[in-house]
Amino acid sequence: MPQIKKMEFKNFTYLLLMLGSFIVPAIMSFEKNVRFYTKLKYLLPAMVFTAVIFVIWDVRFVELGIWTFNPDLVIGVYILNLPLEEWLFFFVIPYCTIFIYESLYFYLRKFDKPNIFVALSLVLLIIFALLAFFFRQRLYTFFTFFLLTIYFGYIIFRNKFKRHYTKFYLTFFISLIPLLIVNGLMSSLGVFKNNMDHVIGIKVYTMVIEDIAYFFLLFLMNVTIYEYLKERQF
Repeated sequence: MPQIKKMEFKNFTYLLLMLGSFIVPAIMSFEKNVRFYTKLKYLLPAMVFTAVIFVIWDVRFVELGIWTFNPDLVIGVYILNLPLEEWLFFFVIPYCTIFIYESLYFYLRKFDKPNIFVALSLVLLIIFALLAFFFRQRLYTFFTFFLLTIYFGYIIFRNKFKRHYTKFYLTFFISLIPLLIVNGLMSSLGVFKNNMDHVIGIKVYTMVIEDIAYFFLLFLMNVTIYEYLKERQF
């Protein structure tokens, strides 16, 4: 059964950050040009499938002390030792990101440079593999880049996602801006903490590069499953 504790206003910190991230994309989902709400039948299965994998990952990393959550900044509802807000993360962030992705398909429909991004993907694949190999003693680094190498390699060499590369990368780079802001607030407020013994230690603003790779994989899994379901009119 979920554990519930007496709450103060600060206990809503993580929840408010998730709700704040979600509110604008949720409202804009009804915008007449994009009509993102009509895509939920493809998005929800993609989010659920991906969330299962990431929840298992999170639970194990919490058990190992690779990252921790501040009990004073969550509402105190825990499922499988993860705060409820962390479960929401795996739905809020993909929803917001794929909303941007679909918006770009409408507003930048003529902009497409797949060959450039195929080359970028191959370079990134090599970098991911090298990081996994050379930093295999650091669990967060190794596990993140190893899984990313496997899944990204599969996507690249299947070659069915190529026509979506341009929008995928544009969405990823655009999404990094709000993600860095939210992550910066979470880090400065102390919502969560990475164990620095398990990361390389390189940061972009407040995010360790493993967090960025983690987000890259989260988005990649969601969007590839989402597109797979759309093509088959699930």
